[in-house]
Amino acid sequence: MNKRRLGRGLESLLGRDEGGFDPGSGDASDLTFVAINLIDPNPFQPRRQFDPAEIAALADSLRQHGMLQPVLVRAVNDRYQLVAGERRLRASVEAQLHEIPARVMELDDQRVSELAMVENLQREDLNALEKAVAFRDYLNNYGGTQEELAGRLGLDRSTVSNLIRLLDLPEEIQDAVRNKKISQGHARAILGLPDADSQIGAFQRIIAENLSVRQTEALVATGEPTPARTRIRKDPAEQGVTSGGGKMPHVLELEKHLHSRFGTPVLIRVKSRDRGQIVIDFNSQEEFERVTTLIRGE
Repeated sequence: MNKRRLGRGLESLLGRDEGGFDPGSGDASDLTFVAINLIDPNPFQPRRQFDPAEIAALADSLRQHGMLQPVLVRAVNDRYQLVAGERRLRASVEAQLHEIPARVMELDDQRVSELAMVENLQREDLNALEKAVAFRDYLNNYGGTQEELAGRLGLDRSTVSNLIRLLDLPEEIQDAVRNKKISQGHARAILGLPDADSQIGAFQRIIAENLSVRQTEALVATGEPTPARTRIRKDPAEQGVTSGGGKMPHVLELEKHLHSRFGTPVLIRVKSRDRGQIVIDFNSQEEFERVTTLIRGE
């Protein structure tokens, strides 16, 4: 994810290290020790999955060294509500601690929601779907534009937009991203298909054939996302292939010529007598610039 520096107010509240807190941030705070059984979860926590082994390791550290960085909480009636420090709170419960250091903040719901997102974005704990849901819910609850939200979180607008678009995918594909069966790159490529049926068809091929992101992008680009699509049989010669399925000699010769011309692999896909694709491969920025220079005739 492309990150810029986070807004000074949010960054100073959370801190970048174990002692990180800026009392001059403008939000009233008070450092105290709070009984764990008085701290309720953060209702705006975007993260849904916590690694049990990670929590156990942190609990061992807390038993040996104590908590070096306080959690952030806010007072709600006669109890406290967690703002930031979910892993530390869970580890404290596992370590059977009775009370932990906490900063008591005066924050409204919108500020708490922002801090919960920033805490996880700083540490890259959220998966793509958790981020997408957090961004969508924030905009639904508090309004504003994607660009404004991106500015508050220190992100590019395109990052926020691309993540929210993942929520347009069928639930089956969203679950696969959550469970790391496919990557965000796979999901973004699938979004290039026009409807849910073709998207699910492409997803099934990704799983069955263990396709890479690049292979998935090529699959989407061919217009053949589903193996079940019915095709009209055509004369093989019209598609530039022999009766045995191989490419016609003139197509192979042209591929060879273009390969020699550009110094990189070139693939010709002939779909009919007058339709097809020419795919020119490149593996670096320098190679891309060289190929485009040759195409322009410069």
